Amino acid sequence: MTHVLSAVAWPYANGPRHIGHVAGFGVPSDVFSRYMRMAGHDVLMVSGTDEHGTPILVQAEQEGVTPQALADRYNRVIAEDLHGLGLSYDLFTRTTTANHYSVVQEMFRTVHRNGYMVARKGMGAISPSTGRTLPDRYVEGTCPICSFDGARGDQCDNCGNQLDAIELKNPRSRINGETPAFVETEHFYLDLPALSEALGSWLQTRAENGRWRPNVLKFSTNLLEDLKPRAMTRDIDWGIPVPLAGWEDNPAKRLYVWFDAVIGYLSASVEWARRSGDADAWRAWWTDPSAESYYFMGKDNITFHSQIWPAELLAYDGRGAHGGSPGPFGSLQLPTEVVASEFLTMEGKQFSSSRGVVIYVRDVLARYQPDALRYFISAAGPENNDSDFTWQEFATRTNSELVAGWGNLVNRTASLIAKNVGEIPAAGEFTDADLAVLATTRAGFDSVGSAIGAHRQRAGIAEAMRVVGEVNKYLTEQEPWKIKNSDPERMRHVLHVTAQAVADCRTLLSPYLPTSAQQVHEAFGGTGTVSPLPELREVTDLDDGRPYPILTGDYRRGETLPAWGSHPIVPGTPVGPPTPVFTKLDVAAVVEEELGRLRGDDPSA
Repeated sequence: MTHVLSAVAWPYANGPRHIGHVAGFGVPSDVFSRYMRMAGHDVLMVSGTDEHGTPILVQAEQEGVTPQALADRYNRVIAEDLHGLGLSYDLFTRTTTANHYSVVQEMFRTVHRNGYMVARKGMGAISPSTGRTLPDRYVEGTCPICSFDGARGDQCDNCGNQLDAIELKNPRSRINGETPAFVETEHFYLDLPALSEALGSWLQTRAENGRWRPNVLKFSTNLLEDLKPRAMTRDIDWGIPVPLAGWEDNPAKRLYVWFDAVIGYLSASVEWARRSGDADAWRAWWTDPSAESYYFMGKDNITFHSQIWPAELLAYDGRGAHGGSPGPFGSLQLPTEVVASEFLTMEGKQFSSSRGVVIYVRDVLARYQPDALRYFISAAGPENNDSDFTWQEFATRTNSELVAGWGNLVNRTASLIAKNVGEIPAAGEFTDADLAVLATTRAGFDSVGSAIGAHRQRAGIAEAMRVVGEVNKYLTEQEPWKIKNSDPERMRHVLHVTAQAVADCRTLLSPYLPTSAQQVHEAFGGTGTVSPLPELREVTDLDDGRPYPILTGDYRRGETLPAWGSHPIVPGTPVGPPTPVFTKLDVAAVVEEELGRLRGDDPSA
C-alpha cells in the first residue's frame, strides 16, 4: 500500500464553475483517486475554494458586499456543484480558515528564515481609477520577446517566458481595460534563482522516470531558463497578513494569493487530520519519502505547480543555494507528478462568462445525469490536447455509448434474469465462449487500471467500453432467450456468465461512473455501498468557530467496497425487473434547446 496525495486545483470563489473547469481538475482527479483507492492505496484527496486576491475585492465592491460575504456565497455554490458531480474529496475546504492562515504564515516564516524570501523595492501595477494593486495575471499586453498580444504580467503563454508586468508593451487591465500605472513599492520576493539548481535536479529526476506528460515536462523545464525573483506579497487589504514585525500590522500589505493558494494543499491535509482526531495523520502523505503526490489542474496553472510550489517546498526545507533547515512541519516531499490537462472549448469557442459562452456545472446537473457529463469528459476531454464540447456530441455519446452500450447490457441482462430465473443463477459447465468472455473482462483490470494509473484516462474508458462491447456480443451470440425451453440449464449458465461479466464491467467503470455503478450493483440485488459518494457537511472553523460547508466522505476500502478486480457473484441473490440506468436523450431537442440558451433565447417561450 502506498500513501497517495491527490492535490486538486483550487477553484476561485468568484462565481460558479463551468464544465471547462471540472474537465481540467475535477473529473480526472476523481477517476484517478477512486481507482487508486480500489487498487489498495491510501488516498488523500484535498482541495478547496481559493478566496483571496484582487478579483474578489473588485467583484465584492461591484455587488456592494464584503469580500468575505462574496467568498462565502461562492464557496457554497462550488462545493454544491462538486458534490453533485460526485467528486470524492476527503476534504474540500477553503483558504479563509484560521487553520489555513496559520499554515501559510508558518511556511512564510521558515522560508524567510532560510533566506529565500527577500524584501526589495520594485515597480508594481496599480489601477489609476481605484488605486488598487493589479496582480500580474490581471495585466495583459504584448510580449516583449515574441510579440504575442495577450501575454500576461507574469508569463507569456505563447513563448513560455516569465515576464514582469512593466515589461509588457501596451499594457492594459483585464479588470476594466484601463492602462495601469506603475509605482515603486516594497515587497517580499521568493528567490527563485537561488533555488534553480534544486528545481532543475528535481525536474531531471521526473524526466528520467518517464511518467510526466511530455508537454508538461517541456513547459516546466523551459521555465528554468530565465528564473527571476517573484514577488510574494501585494499592496492589498484582502489576504493573509505578512507574519513579520513591521509588516503584520500594515493593513495594506498581504501575502500574494498564489503564495497562499498552493499552500492550501498542505493546510487542507492538516485540517483533514485535525478533523479526523489524529492531528499528525497528514504527515504520512507529506513527510514520508515513499509517499506519492499528484497535482491536477489546467495547463494555465503549470507554472505555479511545477515551479512556484516546488520552490516554496525546497526553500522551506532549506534545499537551495542559501541552505537552511525545515520548520515544524518537517521535510516536505515535492510533487511526484504535475498532471495538467489542456483546455476544453465549447461549440468551437473559448469559455467566457462575460460573452455568454459558458455552461455551468450546476445547469448541466439540473438537466442531465452526472455520469453522462463525467463520461463525456473522460472519453472526450482535454487530456493531452485541447478538445471541444458540443451538445451534439454530448447527446450522441450519451445515447450511442452509455445508453445503447453499457446501459443496454445492464438492462437486458437483469431483465432476462428477472423474467426467467428471478435470482442470480448458479454456474453450469463452461464452454470456450464462456471462458473467453470472462477472460476478457478479467484482463480489463490490468489494461484499464494501468491506463488510469498512468493518467491515460481516455484510453482507460475506451478499453472498458470495448470490454462492454465484447460482453454484449457474447450475450447476443449465445441467445439465452431462444433456449429457455429447449436447454434451460444452459440458459441459466449463460445468464450466470453474463451477470459475472456485467459485475466485472461495473467495477471497471466505477471510477468513471460512480453513481451508476451503485445503481448497477443494486439492480442485480447487491446491498451495501460499492461506489461511495461525497457528503456535503456543515462544520465550524476549528479555531474561530465560523460556519462553512465541506466535502468529505468515508472512501476507505471496507467490507462492502470491492477492491480492483473480479469478485464472484452470489447465486441465489434475488433480481427484480430493472429500471434503466441511463436516460436516452432526444438529440435534436437537446441541441436546439441548449444552443438556444447560448443565444439567449427564452427557454420557456
